[in-house]
Amino acid sequence: MILEGARLFDGVKLHAGGSVHIKDGRISGLDFAKGIDLGGGYLCPGYVDLQVNGGGGVMLNEAPTAQTLANMSEAHARLGATTLLPTLITAPLEVFQDTVNAFEEARKQGVRGLAGLHIEGPHITRAGAHDPSLLRPLTEVEISLYAHAARIVGHLKLTVAPELVRPDQIAELQAGGVQVFLGHTDADYDTCCAASAAGAEGFTHLFNAMSGLSHRAPGCVGAALNDPTMSAGLIADGVHVHPDLLAMVWRAKAGEDRLFLVSDAMAVAGTLDQSFTLNGRTVMRRNGCLTLEDGTLAGADLDLSTAVRNMVLSGVPLRDAFAMATRVPADLIGRTDIGRIEVGARADLIHLSDDLELLGVWREGVKL
Repeated sequence: MILEGARLFDGVKLHAGGSVHIKDGRISGLDFAKGIDLGGGYLCPGYVDLQVNGGGGVMLNEAPTAQTLANMSEAHARLGATTLLPTLITAPLEVFQDTVNAFEEARKQGVRGLAGLHIEGPHITRAGAHDPSLLRPLTEVEISLYAHAARIVGHLKLTVAPELVRPDQIAELQAGGVQVFLGHTDADYDTCCAASAAGAEGFTHLFNAMSGLSHRAPGCVGAALNDPTMSAGLIADGVHVHPDLLAMVWRAKAGEDRLFLVSDAMAVAGTLDQSFTLNGRTVMRRNGCLTLEDGTLAGADLDLSTAVRNMVLSGVPLRDAFAMATRVPADLIGRTDIGRIEVGARADLIHLSDDLELLGVWREGVKL
């Protein structure tokens, strides 16, 4: 199959046009031969979403099964995210173990698009929508369990609060193949910098559920913006972060390819559902927001096409906005076969209109 007739974003550059050859689910060539004319718009790599809590009407926390993972993968692929890290929000240890088992079973069943797991909590201090009764310090037993899980799922990302997880524990996690991110934390600037020096690689949903930026106390946000080695996920829905801050953060981080977009999506993604349950509490969908009954934000009602559009509206070049949803997160999890259009890469592709509405999705060369 050959696709052409659209402007082409290859993961780094935005081209005026070109043709993508697909064979056996991989990109086999790039040129200007005659193919399927897409009629304009943009042809891009499939999105890579590193924070997906649910979708297709299900939450990973509520039903940690292979079927849940399959439903999530299918729902988000149809929203353009052809690769994702299913995310388990703070839960009892047995739910984590069930989730790892479910991932292993899903892989055996051939569920596509699962790059690993993201475990957000329970070693955090700022609860947000997480169940505060489940928050706890990290133990040596759990370090071993996470390292074992990383070997099973292929990539394990763990969000922790550095005031609960010591630098030597962060180093031990990293040595065990666990990627450590900081989030849901009251930690000060120096504590975050010490965690970075120990091997932590980034920050989860920048600005949200973390100590803020002040001129005398830079906090977690200051550490994220100042450290060129640390990556940061961003929920660009205009609710979690003010629209006028989006381009400002891009100017601070994108030059190092350290800023990436996440959906932080929940069960309602890809559905018309107006509510769902999280740890026994009802989350309502209203006016583009997901909140608990007390108004606390509980994930986001967002897809990555909308996030890209919001970045562009804030003043970020389209090329860079695309990169933040494709190549940058792919590189962060060590995947050079996704998030780009080049020979040998997986033929996960999306077609967008001129105003960035999703028009088509191909996963491994097959149109959904």
